[in-house]
Amino acid sequence: MQQMNNKKIAFHTFGCKLNFSETSTISRQFSENAYKIVNFKEEADIYVIHSCTVTANAERKCRAAVHRVSRINPEATIVVMGCYAQLRAEEIAGMKEVDIILGNKEKYNLFEYLKNFKKTGKQEIHISNISKTNEFIPSYSYGNRTRSFLKIQDGCDYFCTYCTIPLARGHSRSNTIADTIKIANTIAGKGTKEIVLTGVNIGDFGKNNNETFFELIQHLDKIKGIERIRISSIEPDLLYDEIIEFVSNSTKLLPHFHIPLQSGSNKILKAMRRKYNRELFAHKIRKIKSLMPYSCIAADVIVGFPGETDNDFTETYNFIKELDISYLHVFTYSDRPNTQAAKIIEKIPGNIKKNRSKQLHKLSNEKKKYFYEQNIGKKYKVLFESDSINGYMHGFTENYIKVKTKYNPDLINQIVKIKLKKIDEQGVFIIDDL
Repeated sequence: MQQMNNKKIAFHTFGCKLNFSETSTISRQFSENAYKIVNFKEEADIYVIHSCTVTANAERKCRAAVHRVSRINPEATIVVMGCYAQLRAEEIAGMKEVDIILGNKEKYNLFEYLKNFKKTGKQEIHISNISKTNEFIPSYSYGNRTRSFLKIQDGCDYFCTYCTIPLARGHSRSNTIADTIKIANTIAGKGTKEIVLTGVNIGDFGKNNNETFFELIQHLDKIKGIERIRISSIEPDLLYDEIIEFVSNSTKLLPHFHIPLQSGSNKILKAMRRKYNRELFAHKIRKIKSLMPYSCIAADVIVGFPGETDNDFTETYNFIKELDISYLHVFTYSDRPNTQAAKIIEKIPGNIKKNRSKQLHKLSNEKKKYFYEQNIGKKYKVLFESDSINGYMHGFTENYIKVKTKYNPDLINQIVKIKLKKIDEQGVFIIDDL
């Protein structure tokens, strides 16, 4: 029988960058205590699945992962934690392969739960009422990537009619600016060149501390050692013009925005209980492009929301087509338990949702191609990562254009000035002259 300090543990994360930052922080406690962290596809003594519940498909993937690792090692301890576990513990408990189920508060104590755990066939379920949680637990990713995902905020107070995240993560809360800066300095001390600011609703940062997201990025902009800072998804109503103007004048904050749209129909936006209309969204795009013409702007959009007519979808399609955005993240609506949208009777048939999704994916590909072609001949700085795929390594420009060149370990975590010349058949800029 293996000793505790020889045990192999494997982690797998579904969902958002926030989940990835938390998994990284949780896993470090195991590596610091002599566990061997192995690939999730390998045989391990413990498998930890950090779950997502945004869509029904995310939950299906989690269940499939449980079945997959139980076949790799039937004697392994299997843990499911995170948002799916928080909201659907009974459903997960129906999978007899799962040994431990942890909610979003309890997952940070994973090490303690596993330390004395013995596999007896009896499940342990630890879930608390997340709505009463005021504690913010910081985290950041660190490993073989050259970017670090820094969690600056958690929870959400918006309660959009289709979304379960406020139920899974609780109220909006964040660290102080001072403590966030301390963590950012720790990341800088590890030699990481780029930080990605993550959270559930990062524009809400500081509301519990009488601070603001704008104040935070002003302080982060002064940190030594970090050369690039990306803002992850931020709500359009919280992306104030002063933030856009500050980013346009910063040498650290990058011209890359991810702004949820969800629908181009004001009728559907109202039914979703979003806090903006299409006119405000369009204003934000115009504002960004007026100051940063070659900035990258991604937008989330949901197809098949209950009650979305053909006219509503056409309105969304045409609205997006006319906007100067770079690409889309397209999500197909699925009912989420305990949400208001799940109670709406006018459901959209699956074949119609599939067709609408296909149209928006095609539009996204066209927009991304146009965005990349606009940048041919431009000079940018690329931060190269450590991956090696078919003899090539990859990196991203300031405005999130993907670049590849022949693998050279000397380029890892280096920022190199390049000229964009040629796009390959995969739609990636290829650099031959480094």
